Amino acid sequence: MARFAIATLTPMLLTAIAILTGGPWVWVALLSLTGFVLLVDRLGARAAAQASEEVEFPASTWLLITLGCLHFLLLALLLWSTLDVAGLDPGAQIGVAVATGLAWGQISHPVAHELIHAQRPALRQLGRLIYTSLLAGHHASAHVRLHHVHVGTYRDPNTPRRGEGFYRYALRASRQAFWGGLHEESRVHRGSWLRHPYTFYVAGSVVLMLAALTLTGPVGAATLLAVMLHAQVQILLSDYVQHYGLNRQILPDGTLEPIGPQHAWNAPHIGSSALMLNATRHSHHHLDPRAPYPSLALDEQTMPMLPRPLPAMAAIALVPPLWRRIMDPLCTRWRRRDWQPRHASSKTRIAHKRAGLKGKALPQSRYANPPLRPPVLSADHALREPRRDERGRI
Repeated sequence: MARFAIATLTPMLLTAIAILTGGPWVWVALLSLTGFVLLVDRLGARAAAQASEEVEFPASTWLLITLGCLHFLLLALLLWSTLDVAGLDPGAQIGVAVATGLAWGQISHPVAHELIHAQRPALRQLGRLIYTSLLAGHHASAHVRLHHVHVGTYRDPNTPRRGEGFYRYALRASRQAFWGGLHEESRVHRGSWLRHPYTFYVAGSVVLMLAALTLTGPVGAATLLAVMLHAQVQILLSDYVQHYGLNRQILPDGTLEPIGPQHAWNAPHIGSSALMLNATRHSHHHLDPRAPYPSLALDEQTMPMLPRPLPAMAAIALVPPLWRRIMDPLCTRWRRRDWQPRHASSKTRIAHKRAGLKGKALPQSRYANPPLRPPVLSADHALREPRRDERGRI
């Protein structure tokens, strides 16, 4: 538990110090979120891959609450840094804005993600409030009601198609997640707009931006908006990297295979894993969404592994040709590996042969299936292949 506290609290506090004092502390804050994490990943990757599972500690929830409070402290300090009384030069202002965006995207986002899955309503509301302060409140609804139910299918806005570049994905996913989440929440809160989550998301975002404009003027509001967009790009990058090219299959009986450990990319690197509260152990999270972050585990035999740490792969995803060159062969290799006809009965083999499939359903994991059961979808509706150009791109 100590490694999570050190890895998350240190960059947040250093960013706050950088905003208050400027000078070399700006570089220290930036390095704590980039170079230092990559160095720890490189030196400790093997040890992290062999580490045993951690047990849940009561302090894990308090760490989330503390980091949530620090998120709003950074928001207030960022607005203050745009005022003349802060005394920061333009270079320092840009540096603290970038550092704050990195802290929100790599720490505040995993914190809010953990909170919206919490059992206590107050914690879930805190997670929604953090996302709303990033102008991404809809993510709290779309993630739970769409992503976890339809992950690995084209009904999930945040599951990237194989061959789909990040920029095209970001435009599509952000639009579809907003309207898809609105549709699902409207079905639950039919006729009750006062209790509708989207009322809170939209009103909270409008109030925040108006407050920023009133207190700090156009410069402060523009700075806050730019940092929010920076954090939103990192949220989209996280989903893009962790689910690229891993689709759930239609079984011979026409049903959709259950969510398994093979439907998310993972990373065993110790530095970024601690910084992002084990968000890099994404397969286990989808198998058990209520599992606390210290208990998430890795199984390299059944879970796809990224070739580099998650932050490094997110940077690579910003160059789509390089990303496809690295990841497309891995997607093909993993799909062939898991669709070998192991332990398949003769009846299953015949059914798969008639359906045009090469193997049986995926191997059993040591984890239980999650409580969320996917709906039965037709192949045409759930996994329709998008149109591709002559170079195989979408």
